[in-house]
Formats: sequence, C-alpha cells, structure tokens
Amino acid sequence: MIHRENLLQIVMIVLVSIVFATVSVAQEEALRLDGPAPYNPETDPDIDMYIGHWNESNPVNTHGSIVERDVLSRGNPLTPERKGAVLSYVDRFTHATLAPGASTQKVTLSGQQEIFYVLSGKGSISSDKTTSDLYGGIFVLVPDKSSFTLINTGSEPLKMYLIVEPVVRDDFVPAGDIVVVDENTVPILTSRGHWTMIIKQAFNIERELSIIQYINTITFDPMTLGQPHAHVEGCEEVWTMIEGTSLLFLGKELRWHTPGMAYMCPPFATYTHSNINHTDTQIKLLYFAVRDDWTDRNRNDGIKRRRD
Repeated sequence: MIHRENLLQIVMIVLVSIVFATVSVAQEEALRLDGPAPYNPETDPDIDMYIGHWNESNPVNTHGSIVERDVLSRGNPLTPERKGAVLSYVDRFTHATLAPGASTQKVTLSGQQEIFYVLSGKGSISSDKTTSDLYGGIFVLVPDKSSFTLINTGSEPLKMYLIVEPVVRDDFVPAGDIVVVDENTVPILTSRGHWTMIIKQAFNIERELSIIQYINTITFDPMTLGQPHAHVEGCEEVWTMIEGTSLLFLGKELRWHTPGMAYMCPPFATYTHSNINHTDTQIKLLYFAVRDDWTDRNRNDGIKRRRD
C-alpha cells in the first residue's frame, strides 16, 4: 500500500517530468525564461493570493434576503492586494444562501446577467413568464433586462453559487427569459478534457453568455489528474470544489482543494495548474472562464474597455 507521503512524492516527480511537455509553444518560451529555477518565496508569486473560500468572507445582503459571501472578488490578477481579489472581468463570484421560507424582492437586471448553481435545498425561481423548481444540480441563467424572484420552499437553507457577468458587447442579444439547465440530465460533453476531465456544459458564449466562455461542471475519476497547463494575461479561469477533496497543483506548490474553496489560475505562463484526484472516489468542480481571445471577430473590445 502506498502511504500518503510516498504518493505525494510520486505525484511531484510525475508532474515535474510532464509539465514541460504539455504547454503551448508560447508558454514553452516563457518556461524557458524561468527555466528549472527552484521555488523562491522572495520572487515567485504567492499562490495563496489566488485562492479563496466563501467562509473567509463577510456576509452581504442582496436581492432583499439573500446572504452573499465572496468566493473570489474584484482586483488585479497581476498584483493582488488581498487574498482572493483577482477577478478583473466577472463582476462577482459568491456563495449565496436563502433562508427557509424566505423570498427575495423582485429584481430587474440591467447591464448584468446572473448565473446561479444550486448546491442544496429546495426552492423556485419565477420570471414574468415562467416558474421553475430549484434543487441540487440546477443551473439558472437570468438574462439582462429580466425580472425575477427566488423563494425557498424547503425546510433547509437554499445554498447556491452566484456568478455575475457584465454585458458589455455591442452585439450581444440576451435570452428572452430565464434559462434553466438540470446538470443531472445534461449529457457528457467529453470525458477526455485535458486528459481525464469529464465535462458537462451548462452555458457558453455562443448561446447565452456575454463574456464568460463556458460554465461547466468537471468531474475527475479516482486516481486521475488533469493535464498541467498555464495561462497568460487575459484569461480568467476559476475552479471551485463542489464534491470531494483533491490536491491542487499550482505553480511550484501543492494545496488541499476542499469544498467551498476556489482558485483562479495566475496569469503567468510559467505557472501551471492541475487538479489531482488522489482519492478512491470521484471529485466534482464548478468551472468558468473568460478569455480575451475567445473569438477572431474582435468582439472582445468591449471586454477590454470594461477591464481597463
């Protein structure tokens, strides 16, 4: 039987051997600039600045009765001033709770879209046109210019993640009503994403989203890992643990990745990342990403103006 300490040593040896073989040409050039430099806390980015957990944030009341706590917040991803303040495109990413029996005020969105992912509890969401049930695994996209109300119809808190994206593209046409997707019935998009990722896609930029390229859930089978790779400035990729615990490989360090914890990939081509399922059960993560180069039609000008 392999002990945890020996497993970690094996993981590190394997990762070191494959990182240089799994990057793009541009990233390979950047890696050569860094070379085989050992970890140096004096000069290397502090990866903990790119990690957040909602239970470390202060509660804020929104929508009349929802309690939100930041998972990650707005800031400068190149030089974060505080832990988790790394978002420059998405307006906010929070953990949201609605108490049993509570209902929100009627909210009308303007210049934003709100995407909810239900973790647990029971409820309903109503627009001016439709009403849909809420339970674990439900995604809801509330489009720009839509009005809605949330109700907790159960005896337990309705717990959700909330992603709020700005609407800045001149050519964007929002959906005409709330869009509901049940993850439990969504077909698998691929089981080979970055080697081993089992991906289900709820929304994408070609259909409903304004600046976010994809919103997915991603599952890893036991004893598998995703292909280590890096990102550059202009990419805002966020991974949040939903079920299980994994090893987070970020830069030159490892962290435990537990439910409620999210990280954004540092926008430095020398800082690879991967999730490693070292356990004997599946793990599941919530994923979303914004990329400046999502299209070759120059429709990202509005995104850049917003960020600047």
